[in-house]
Amino acid sequence: MKISSREITTMGLLIALSIILTRVASLRIAIGGVEGVRIGLGKLPIILGGIVFGPLVGGLIGAFSDLLGYFINPMGAYMPHFTLTSALGGIIPATILILMKKDEPNVFELGIAIAIGQIITSILLISYFLHILFGLPWAVLIPPRMVAEPIHIFIYTYIINMILKRNILIVNSKNI
Repeated sequence: MKISSREITTMGLLIALSIILTRVASLRIAIGGVEGVRIGLGKLPIILGGIVFGPLVGGLIGAFSDLLGYFINPMGAYMPHFTLTSALGGIIPATILILMKKDEPNVFELGIAIAIGQIITSILLISYFLHILFGLPWAVLIPPRMVAEPIHIFIYTYIINMILKRNILIVNSKNI
């Protein structure tokens, strides 16, 4: 796998954008003294990176976004569980599209891939990790996520579909 300097630059920009959207431009709702729900677009660059560059790069963008975001603006102790979840946020949608054999997915296929990724990471894994790490009850964790995630899925699908249709980030390394 050969990665061009243009692709590395684009990945760096997606990491920076994810950090800004996650750490600065998002609404945090505390549950039991711990951030229970975060409403924002921080995962958008991670998902987009995975869809455009592949699952491995999406995972790297997610992991680096979480790690660098923590060192720039820590919100409590470092928990590797959330780095894994962030990496999976870039891996899962891209892998689903590969399994669907969709190089140019339509909005429905894109929505399915993003929904599966968000259900696994944002609803199940983050809730599970908050439960085992901080003892927060499931009944408190799941309902707000069930409200927020459909909105996130719709927004992520719409924006990523628009970006893919306009070929803004599609990098063809053969033409570089």
